[in-house]
Amino acid sequence: MKGYAMLKIGQTGWIEKEKPSCGPLDAIVRPIAIAPCTSDVHTVWAGAIGDRHNMILGHEAVGEVAEVGSLVKDFKPGDKVIVPAITPDWNSLEAQGGYSMHSGGMLAGWKFSNFKDGVFGEFFHVNDADGNLAHLPEGLDPAAACMLADMVPTGLHGVELADVQFGDSVVVIGIGPVGLMSVAGAALRGASRLMAVGSRPNCVQIAKEYGATDIINYKEGDIVKQVLDLTNGKGVDRVVIAGGDCDTFAQAIQMLKPGGQIGNVNYLGEGDYVKLPRVEWGCGMSHKQVKCGLMPGGRLRMEKLASLLTTGRLDTSKLITHKFNGFDKIEEALMLMKDKPRDLIKPVVIM
Repeated sequence: MKGYAMLKIGQTGWIEKEKPSCGPLDAIVRPIAIAPCTSDVHTVWAGAIGDRHNMILGHEAVGEVAEVGSLVKDFKPGDKVIVPAITPDWNSLEAQGGYSMHSGGMLAGWKFSNFKDGVFGEFFHVNDADGNLAHLPEGLDPAAACMLADMVPTGLHGVELADVQFGDSVVVIGIGPVGLMSVAGAALRGASRLMAVGSRPNCVQIAKEYGATDIINYKEGDIVKQVLDLTNGKGVDRVVIAGGDCDTFAQAIQMLKPGGQIGNVNYLGEGDYVKLPRVEWGCGMSHKQVKCGLMPGGRLRMEKLASLLTTGRLDTSKLITHKFNGFDKIEEALMLMKDKPRDLIKPVVIM
């Protein structure tokens, strides 16, 4: 089969590989809609997870089941499915302990384009099919559903990690597609004042549509000062980090109230250390908490998030700014994600 792969750090290209084989609990899926991610960019051009050779990229897909193993009960060839970016081993001790995304080791629930070939191939393998696939609801646009693979669960997990409650004041740092889903998630969870940090006009507009009450433009001055000015020096209850770098944590601490909570879902592709400012962290005694996490995967998560779309609670079509048609357009879509023109939020390729 054909696939678009990371050849080595800094280099991508089309390769030929054997079609993956199907174990008794597994499925082989043919992609219908796929989306490149900033994580793919970090993986290839920053070498964020180390060197990978001839590894097919991609972890966001809606597909059609081509083959299932003999022990798969709930899926059959021809079924249209949502495939989460994180596909845990559900019989692992880590999953039993409540951290399925780390099944088999830290971040090991993230298999696609990390430990095995991803979804940018003519076929791809899904482990534990009954636990990791979700049926695509009738009438749901595959492109919109493709956002459920990673953008929606990652953005909403940032809100969960920050533990947003009714009436909380919240800052979301970074309003790319993940941050926009954090804005939407914070609004769904009852945030009152909801500040979104970003500058691109289309992202700013969509953030407002998802519920942002204030826009903090980092090009117009220090974001900590802007937040403190808007809150009369008090700071906010919660911060979700969905963009930035290792230094962003210091800014989040500085704008957070004592007893507040930070939820980070940003993929830190570069840097060795995250530094927290000692004084603003209350010399270590401020009760300012920092939580970080990889999005939960699995079937139940996908089904619940899909219900937000089918009931009209969430509209992910707003994220999609560029649509491509045809398998051979994967390269163009990925390079668009790498170059990030100002009008880009998220590209999708329809097969």
